[in-house]
This record gives sequence, structure tokens and C-alpha cells, in this order.
Amino acid sequence: MADEKAIAATITGRVQGVGYRYSVLRVAHELGLVGWVRNAVDGSVEARAQGDADVLERFVTFLEQGPRAARVERVDVRPVAADPAVRGFTVRP
Repeated sequence: MADEKAIAATITGRVQGVGYRYSVLRVAHELGLVGWVRNAVDGSVEARAQGDADVLERFVTFLEQGPRAARVERVDVRPVAADPAVRGFTVRP
């Protein structure tokens, strides 16, 4: 895909213990993205996703909102190199 992009995101706020990772997983599947999401030891959530640039924008919009129980304070997004070997979207430990 010519417009294939990849991002890494760090999400801070009340984002652990509120179903945030599994909401991200659901949305990524709905959008057809590949990558992963995981809790970080500092209480944030980290995500990496790749796909069409327009779809990634919609994904970031969801990251900024999260599920109802979450309280997102900040989402830091940076571009990263796309990895053509990545398949599917998973929750990492």
C-alpha cells in the first residue's frame, strides 16, 4: 500500500484497569490496522499501529478519547518505520 504509515503512541492518564487496551484492540480490528498495544510500567499505555494514513488519524482520535471509564490526559504520537512483516493487532503483556 503506497500510503502505508506507522505510528507509535504513548497514552497517559487513567488508562490502566479501565479496559483501554481491549478497546484499542477492538477499534484497530474495526479499522483494519496492524500492530500492538500494551501497558507500560509507569502507568501509561503504549501502542504501535500501521496502515493507511487517513485510518491512522481516526485511530489517534480514538486514542485521545478511549473507553468511557478512561480519562486520557495526553497522547504523544510519533511516526515510526512501517514493518511489512507485522500481521494482525494484538495486546502485548
